[in-house]
Amino acid sequence: MKKLFIILPFLVLLLNGCSWQKEIKIESITKGWSPKTFFTQAKEQESLGLTNKAIKLFEQLQATYPGSKYALQSKLEIAYALYKNKDYDQAIYHLNNYIKFYPEHFSTPYAYYLRGVISQDKSRSFLDDYFTDSAQRSVNSVRNAFNYYLALIDKFPKTKYTEDTITRLVALRNILSRHELFIAIYYTKKGANIAAINRTKFIVEKYQNTPSVPAALHLMATNYDAINAGTLAKDTRRVLEKNYPWYTPYYSLKN
Repeated sequence: MKKLFIILPFLVLLLNGCSWQKEIKIESITKGWSPKTFFTQAKEQESLGLTNKAIKLFEQLQATYPGSKYALQSKLEIAYALYKNKDYDQAIYHLNNYIKFYPEHFSTPYAYYLRGVISQDKSRSFLDDYFTDSAQRSVNSVRNAFNYYLALIDKFPKTKYTEDTITRLVALRNILSRHELFIAIYYTKKGANIAAINRTKFIVEKYQNTPSVPAALHLMATNYDAINAGTLAKDTRRVLEKNYPWYTPYYSLKN
């Protein structure tokens, strides 16, 4: 047992020594590198799929040349590298800091845009293209992405990201409205008709012109029927038929 107590501190010192030697080796390799060389080498590591090594070089660039333009760009590169590593929360954290400290820099619109893209991708599943629908899961990251894009449009209305951002906002708004519809359908199946009616009203008022509106009107009338509110059901169907005469129910209320 005494031998074990003697060996353990030695092993700790040995491991610390290896780590220290590794840091010295890295510093000796990069000694004398210009900011541009740091940046180029980091990008090369990233292109090879060695994301963690790239991040380390970007961080070392910032520590060695904190005032250079490459150090500033490396902050965005780290966020992007974290995003590619699917470390979404850390990537957004870095972008939030960038926006906070450089609110008017010419590259800041990209930080806003990338923040939205990351949050949008966070909500996705590879199965969405085949079997699932992101609107049936938690939409917190979808809502965050929507708000991030709105912030970009509000702060920088005319950038090269504007057109794509607007397209993404339309898609996200459709997901959010579809999410509300799924909830209304769930309430209807459970017999919570008033709750279902409130949800469908919310869709009609909040998400006008989305594909979920005609389904919401149809479901609203169904729930009015369920609580014997015949006049309201009739009025709702009149609105549906006038505005969406082509509509055919596509959802099911079967469990």
